[in-house]
Parts: sequence; C-alpha cells; structure tokens
Amino acid sequence: MTEQTTEAPVLDLLKSMTAESLAASSLDVETLALVRIAALAAVDAPAVSYLLNLEAAREVGIDAEQVRGVLAAIAPIVGTARVASATGKIVDALDVAIEVADLDAQSEE
Repeated sequence: MTEQTTEAPVLDLLKSMTAESLAASSLDVETLALVRIAALAAVDAPAVSYLLNLEAAREVGIDAEQVRGVLAAIAPIVGTARVASATGKIVDALDVAIEVADLDAQSEE
C-alpha cells in the first residue's frame, strides 16, 4: 500500500483525473466545461459535483445563460426529470458557495 502524501487524497485524485481528461480531449476548454455540465445532468450527479464544475466553468468564462442553454439542449435526450434535478442541484451548489463565501467574509472581519 502506498503512503498518503497529502491531506486531501480524494481531491488530489479528482484533480489528477480531470487534468488527464483535459489533456486527452481535443475540445477547447469552454466546450469541455459545457460537456462536463451536460454529463453531470445525464448521470444525476450530486450538488457538490456541480459546485466543482461550475467554478471551473466560471473560470474559463462560461456564464449562467450558457449553462441554461446546455440544460435546454439535453432535455430531449436525458429527460425533463434529469434537467429539473440538475437545476435544483445547481441551486443547492450555489447556496453552498454563497454560505462558504459568507463564512469566509465573517472570519476575515
């Protein structure tokens, strides 16, 4: 068994997997971010997955209108229930992000 070298081995693994995915893809970063959001909806991913991927999408210039466009585009394929679930989980993820930002602001005061 290998020795743990960081305090966040699961996050490190996810970062490594994501980096390898980016390197293997021929898509530009914006398209890749939108495809990942579509895939999250397709598999009914948890809110935390949206939190991580929406932050990355925001960093490459993806806005809320583009995310809505992706959800509208995939609705006939994945179904309205998955899109409704994705929308709710995105709201949950954004609520968490706001709460964390508020806590960070309070701790800095």
